[in-house]
Amino acid sequence: MKSILIVEDNPLIMELVRTLLDSFGYESIEAEDGPIAINLVKKNRVNLILLDIQLPGIDGTEVLKILKKDPDTREIPVIALTAHAMQGDEDRFLKEGCSGYVSKPIDIQRFKSIIAELIA
Repeated sequence: MKSILIVEDNPLIMELVRTLLDSFGYESIEAEDGPIAINLVKKNRVNLILLDIQLPGIDGTEVLKILKKDPDTREIPVIALTAHAMQGDEDRFLKEGCSGYVSKPIDIQRFKSIIAELIA
């Protein structure tokens, strides 16, 4: 079973994403902040990371930089999961190293297809 790390500080969104991933047939691991996420990625084999950009402490862009600098984690696809839905945000997150971008509120069909494309 493919494993996905969810990095999200909002418990309601965490629950929604967990439920969606379960229904899509994926296993999920959860982190509510950047340091926990980095630690979990180093200890667990994950196939994909869903990364909230607005996190307490170390924000999602910092977490992304740390993961992309590490040879052990740089190849793991990262999807930015964010309420940042301003024009240009998607391009910015992709340039920073994300493999995909999903804005909140989540479009379930688009979310499912982006994950399926990146986790194949």
